[in-house]
Amino acid sequence: MFDSIFSVLMSLWHQDFAALSAPGSASLVYLVVGVLIFLESGFIPAAPFPCDSVVVLSGTLAAVGVLDPVLIMVVIMVCAATGSWAAYMQGKWLNRLPKVQGWVNAVPERRMKQVDALLGRHGLVALFCARFIPVVRSLLPLMMGMRVNKVSKFHYFAWLSAIMWTLLLCGFGMILPSLPEHLSRWVTMALMAAPVITFCVALLSFLTLRIRKAWRKTPVAETEKVSH
Repeated sequence: MFDSIFSVLMSLWHQDFAALSAPGSASLVYLVVGVLIFLESGFIPAAPFPCDSVVVLSGTLAAVGVLDPVLIMVVIMVCAATGSWAAYMQGKWLNRLPKVQGWVNAVPERRMKQVDALLGRHGLVALFCARFIPVVRSLLPLMMGMRVNKVSKFHYFAWLSAIMWTLLLCGFGMILPSLPEHLSRWVTMALMAAPVITFCVALLSFLTLRIRKAWRKTPVAETEKVSH
């Protein structure tokens, strides 16, 4: 079972349509896609997952008849919305989840300020926009869980953004087969690289911030030693 799931993951990554079209693989594709979308939408450590490209690829697989178009879109919508709900609940219970607190502390201060500004200016509408931004789509619902108490409105925007995100990217994936093969492959690879690049930039910013703080503390400590 694990080997089959790993094989589907690798096939999605390499866009191996022949392997994904094999008899009996469709059910595993639904499972793997759903789990990836849920994890990336709900948990900060899963931010590097290339879920935008996975959704586009799902649309392409539906267009060529490997997957059922309605079923795969329902799977993606439900997993995206429930993933946001999982992130929201982490924010609600943050003081009881030290591990999640550690994830939040690892986010660069600049990124946290951007999220706070987004919430302050646009409130729940920001949730809709965040769905289209890798990393932020899991961070913003968590921050809203810490600050927003209107659960009904949260669900409204979470489901609306999940539906629009799914329709847009799946629809884009469905037109890819009509494009030249080399162009469609480059577009998909760019979508796969986007979340990884975003995560690396955030990680680099965090490391730079920590190094600068440590660098500032060192001269202060040396000055205190000299004074004593």
